[in-house]
Amino acid sequence: MTIRVVIADDHRVVRDGLCYLLGQEPDIEVAGEAGDGRQTVDVVTAIRPDVLLLDLYMPGLDGHAVIAALHDTPHRPAVVVLTSATDDEHLVRAMHAGATSFLLKTAPAEHVIAAIRDAAAGTASLSPELLTRLTQALRRPPPPDPLQPLSPREREVLQLIARGQSNRQIARSLEIGEQTVKTHVRSILTKLGLQDRVHAAIFALRHQTGSYQGD
Repeated sequence: MTIRVVIADDHRVVRDGLCYLLGQEPDIEVAGEAGDGRQTVDVVTAIRPDVLLLDLYMPGLDGHAVIAALHDTPHRPAVVVLTSATDDEHLVRAMHAGATSFLLKTAPAEHVIAAIRDAAAGTASLSPELLTRLTQALRRPPPPDPLQPLSPREREVLQLIARGQSNRQIARSLEIGEQTVKTHVRSILTKLGLQDRVHAAIFALRHQTGSYQGD
């Protein structure tokens, strides 16, 4: 049986290298490639590969978002993450989201090939080092929510501050009085130890949104 693989990485040279590597294996076929997250979802949906070889650092949708987007699709492929992301957060998120395997780009070629074969057979694989790190990370208590001091209404106000809305606009959006908004803003600044609305907006964006990072 031939294992059909889609390679998703935003670097052309990496995709070319992986195509060459996998092309040497008689039981593996590179069925498609993608250079960004949205294209990955489209290619996988159209081609229905057995395995998706996926980088996490991708423009458009990152690898985590790709895994989430494919979660409920018919003929969902096994996902082998191949990335330069070395921190435990990426490892835990990817495995929790349903990745079958997680490999660093420093892994030997034979480990990548073995992970693809294992994934196609329905077997998860992690190196002993990554398995130890995953186990330790899962035992740690989750980090505290930086927005925990805020009430639900204050969180709504903070979100609208981050969108650049004025007190008057926030009052309209939430159908409350402008004086009430001012009270909420003062409370937010006090609870979070922030100087002004600008710092509140920066705080909100930092803790509520992510950004793409290249390899």
